[in-house]
Amino acid sequence: MSIWHGTPSLEALNALCADTLLERLDIRFTEFGDDFLCASMPVDRRTRQPQGLLHGGASVALAESLGSTAATLCIDAAEYQQVGLEINANHVRSARAGLVVGTARPVHIGRRTQIWSIEIRDAAAKLICLSRLTVAVIKRGALGA
Repeated sequence: MSIWHGTPSLEALNALCADTLLERLDIRFTEFGDDFLCASMPVDRRTRQPQGLLHGGASVALAESLGSTAATLCIDAAEYQQVGLEINANHVRSARAGLVVGTARPVHIGRRTQIWSIEIRDAAAKLICLSRLTVAVIKRGALGA
């Protein structure tokens, strides 16, 4: 049974990335299943740190993009929105080139909070980063202007 509120469209998700950090980092949503969402990001001049390794901040940007998008797909976005509360990341292995792929899976989907686990792996399926994102689900407009 799917966790999504409606049926996700990769085309629609990727269209939302226009003129955002996701577009600048070339983060692309690539796959979804009943309980997961995937996106890829290149390891290149945009995402490497000066020593030539994948920047930890780029990994966190991929993780938060995946987790927050997945969280939004689990709610009625006309009535509710999600906002990030906390993100952490364990950088397990480095990457110098190629493509990394993140997969977000729910740990907890509640009425007021959600927790997502995001694994980022390289082309050889080796774990690069393990992240956890916690979001609050609030009524749309509750943040004010």
